[in-house]
Amino acid sequence: MENNIRGGDAPIACQLEGGKNYAWCTCGHSKGQPFCDGNHKTAKGTPPTLFSVDQDKEAYLCTCKLTSNPPYCDGSHNN
Repeated sequence: MENNIRGGDAPIACQLEGGKNYAWCTCGHSKGQPFCDGNHKTAKGTPPTLFSVDQDKEAYLCTCKLTSNPPYCDGSHNN
């Protein structure tokens, strides 16, 4: 059984660098939301979603883990 929790109640604005790889926390246990810090291993949560962007941009990344467009916030925390 997965041990997942909400990592927060609102998205976090992040400056993403083009060509850089990121690991978005899917389990909510990371202390470094919205990014994975490896806590899913001891919490038996889900592993991170790996992603990158083509060019530098600001993005609002989900912390509630309910988004249907991971890792980006889609407003699901409001439901």
